Amino acid sequence: QVQLVESGGGLVQTGGSLRLSCASSQDFWSFMAMGWYRQAPGRQRESVAHITIGGSTNYRDSVKGRFTISRDNRRNVMYLQMDNLKSEDTAIYYCAAGPSMYEYDLWGQGTQVTVSS
Repeated sequence: QVQLVESGGGLVQTGGSLRLSCASSQDFWSFMAMGWYRQAPGRQRESVAHITIGGSTNYRDSVKGRFTISRDNRRNVMYLQMDNLKSEDTAIYYCAAGPSMYEYDLWGQGTQVTVSS
């Protein structure tokens, strides 16, 4: 069974950095698009960043200039580098993969990110 496994979450102070990873046993070349989502308590899940097999990326406005998404298709790992973290970034972060940015059919279990002021 194909799985996505996130890691790298934790507790960090405002202004700090974290790097999330998303790994899979499946060859990443089969994932045309991959992305990161997050869900804060009491709020709906929201899109954070996406990256295609060709390396095109997009980000939600609130993380532009602070977060960087990347993927290593040879090592089957995707990353989310998060810098200058803010309290509003506190959430469970999920990675996803699928045939397009609008059609993710594989999800991870999530990793908690907590930013304290």
